[in-house]
Amino acid sequence: MSVPAPITPQRTFTSDNTAGTCPEIVQAVTAAAAGQDLPYGADRFTASAGARFAEVFERDVDFLPVSTGSAANALSLAALTPPWGSVLCHRDSHVNTDECGAPEFFTNGAKLVPLSGDDARIDPAELRTAATRRIGDVHSVQPSVLSITQATETGALYTLAEIRDLGRIAKDAGLYVHMDGARFANAVAALGCTPAELTWQAGIDVLSFGATKNGTMTADAIVVFDRALTPELSFRAKRAGQLTSKMRFQSAQLDAYLTDGLWLRNAAHANTMAERLGNGLKAIPGADLLHAVEANLLFCRLPQPVIDQLLAEGFAFYHDRWEPGVCRFVTSFSNTEHDIDALLEAVRRLAT
Repeated sequence: MSVPAPITPQRTFTSDNTAGTCPEIVQAVTAAAAGQDLPYGADRFTASAGARFAEVFERDVDFLPVSTGSAANALSLAALTPPWGSVLCHRDSHVNTDECGAPEFFTNGAKLVPLSGDDARIDPAELRTAATRRIGDVHSVQPSVLSITQATETGALYTLAEIRDLGRIAKDAGLYVHMDGARFANAVAALGCTPAELTWQAGIDVLSFGATKNGTMTADAIVVFDRALTPELSFRAKRAGQLTSKMRFQSAQLDAYLTDGLWLRNAAHANTMAERLGNGLKAIPGADLLHAVEANLLFCRLPQPVIDQLLAEGFAFYHDRWEPGVCRFVTSFSNTEHDIDALLEAVRRLAT
């Protein structure tokens, strides 16, 4: 009788992008690969995914599959902002720090105006000032769109009340509102609000709907609530090379992702793993959590010798992007309690 091989814990916590693909998603792609279907979104899988999005968001919406979150963000902002306009965003937001100028490129030169606020959440008072600054002044870019990130780059969450407040400020000033939802599923799972409450009911016009971090293979989406924007977005997607001929493979992934709550189960599990990690780190002398754990990523300060030895033992995580000693750990739907406990055991052993 053969002896089962020991389970080796996953040691990579750099990003939830390192996770694989859900079996349900793989099965959906396999099903889409059988036989023939119409191209460019005229297939049955895209129709089914559209119905799923409408069900999830409790209204008719338009959705455009894209291959990356950066494409979703940049194309969305381009449809919401003229070249002489500005995008009001947090200074630590992904669109401002991690997209290599894609929003500026696709908007044909619109300016990103970074705002401050704790935990990468935009301060309402600062938004109120920025949203009305130099309106009508031909010498200045004109505030055009607010972009908020849910969850934020620190793993913090905007509450429903906070989103409504920011949305109201933006709408009163005549701005569109965009949400970068790379980890939107994690936010929905954590807050207990409905997707509708967190988006269009709170004033969101366009959502960059992230899925690849949470189980899909090559599929994110732009979800359009203000459907008057869809024609322009469609042309922009084609021009940007994001209108795929065999769209059914992306749509099949999104369809399966939204079926029977898979997306929320995956996100809830990732959040639980981060909470387990955070609770464990709080009990270790020398480990200092920098923020409350609200979604599936956390920041922690560790002694440099502990960081060095963790890296030497094969653990992977970002540790050199912020202040000395500050580490970021990200959990995913594929992590197990065994993975988390192995990391905690190593930190505990090295910190004592």
